[in-house]
Order: sequence, then structure tokens, then C-alpha cells
Amino acid sequence: MNNSGRKKQSRAADAEQLKLLLPVLIPVLILSIVPLLRGIYLGFTDYQLGSEIQFNGIDNYLYMLKDQYFWRSFKVGFIWTITVTGAQLVLGLLLALLLNTRVRFSGVYSLLILIPWAMPPVIRGVVWKQMFDPDTGAVNVLLTGLGIIHTPINWLTSYEFAIPAVIVAGIWGELPKTAVFLFAGLQTIPKTLYESAELDGAGSWMRFRHITLPLLKPVLAIVLSLNFIWNFNSFGLVWVLTQGGPGGLTRLPMLAAYEEAFRYGFVGYAAAIGNVMVVFIIVALFFYLRIQFREQVDTGGIA
Repeated sequence: MNNSGRKKQSRAADAEQLKLLLPVLIPVLILSIVPLLRGIYLGFTDYQLGSEIQFNGIDNYLYMLKDQYFWRSFKVGFIWTITVTGAQLVLGLLLALLLNTRVRFSGVYSLLILIPWAMPPVIRGVVWKQMFDPDTGAVNVLLTGLGIIHTPINWLTSYEFAIPAVIVAGIWGELPKTAVFLFAGLQTIPKTLYESAELDGAGSWMRFRHITLPLLKPVLAIVLSLNFIWNFNSFGLVWVLTQGGPGGLTRLPMLAAYEEAFRYGFVGYAAAIGNVMVVFIIVALFFYLRIQFREQVDTGGIA
């Protein structure tokens, strides 16, 4: 069969697969696109709870430019997202490398590591709120017992420690997923490469630098993109821990949008905040899809 015949056969197979997926794709697209379009529309209105919807053009976005609380929430959001995402990637890689070594019961360890991820964010928040309790929390008890602190700290209401406390809780929750994704990536690297490098005298650092890191780079980039999106959209964990306090210090963009809509009733302005967040997420998705495309090209998935 010539190339033209193969291409026709491939297109026919793709069309057949698309037909099979349509019954699932159509409801998913409707449920995803319709709320998104409504949110975009509401962002250009002055809709308040209990009032009629009036189109107001870009007034919400002009107000946003002068809204110091909005900019503060985005600043906090970026500090939170970059710190949590970076720590999850570094610690997740260390955990993945540890799981990838020849240790007994590595499957059991993987299962235990996954437990925090299995908890919904709200439950993680409840757990960490108890751990950060100034009187009975495990954190103060442990640090006092070790002699690191001498008086209990109000972790979640302190201007000095609130952000570090929610960052620690954020890292803990999504770290297992990061480690498991990277562990799966490590498993795809041929062991023969390490054996050959070892025979050539390469040490652990050289093998990590010249084999593990380059071959794991596509997985690292995908995990980084996905974690950035998930962390930037965080809500439940921080809401349970601090509700954005003290004094708005941990008020992430999602919390800002929620408060504008359901605490103050400004649904149109909250939708506008959501639309700005969508733009940032689309940029992150662009990088994610670009990485996926490059990977498919490199592996011959796209001719």
C-alpha cells in the first residue's frame, strides 16, 4: 500500500474512533462549555445577587485595575502557586527516586504515600487545622518537645506564620500525586543505560544528570504545568484553614472571587476575576499542550 492509501486508511480509522467517542464527548463539552460561556458573559455585566443582569462592557475590568484587594490576592496567589509547585516538584522527585531504588515493599510505600492525595482538600484542611491548633496541635507539641520553640504559636492567625503554614499543608496534599507521576516516568527509562554508564565509571550524580534528568524532562514539564494549574485554582484547603485571613494575607484569587460573589453579592465582578484566572490558565495549558505535541512528534506519534 502506498503512502496515499495509508493516509486514507488512517483518516478513516480516526473518523470511526471519533464517532464512537461522540456520545461521551457531546455531554462533556456541553457541561464544560456552557458554564464557561455563562461565566465569561457575567464578567461583562453588573449582576448582583437578587438584581437583574445589566451589560456594563469592560467596567468590571477597569475597576479591577484599581482594586488593591484584587492585586493583593493575585500576588498571594502567585507566591502560593510558585512556592507550592516548586516544592512539590523537588520533593516529589526525591520521593520518586527513593521509590525507584531496589527496596523491599516499594509497592506498599507507594500506597502509603498516596493516602494524603486520596483525601478531599476540605478534609486535608480539617486535618491540618487540628495539627496547627495552638493548644493541642501536633505541630506545636512536636516543636516544643524538640526545644525548637518555647511558647505555642498561633500558626493560622499569625501574620508571620499563616502563609508558611498554608504552604506546608498545600505541599503535603498534592506531593503524593507528583511523586507517583515522576515514579511512573522513571520506570520508562531503560535500566541498560544505567548499567552501561556504571561500567564506564559514571557515579550516581553523573547518571542522574546525564540520563535521569534529560529523559525525565518531558514528564517533569507536564507535571509542572498541571500542578501550576491545580495550585493556582486552590480553594477548599485554604478556605478551611484560614478563610483568607489574617487580614487577607492568605486570600488566593479563588477565595477573592468566592467572597465577591457570595459574601458581598457582586457576581458580575466575581465572574470577571474568574475570567482573568482563565486567561492565566489558558497560557499554562498552552505550554502543557505544546509539550505534549513535542513529545508525540519525538515518539513518532505525529507524522
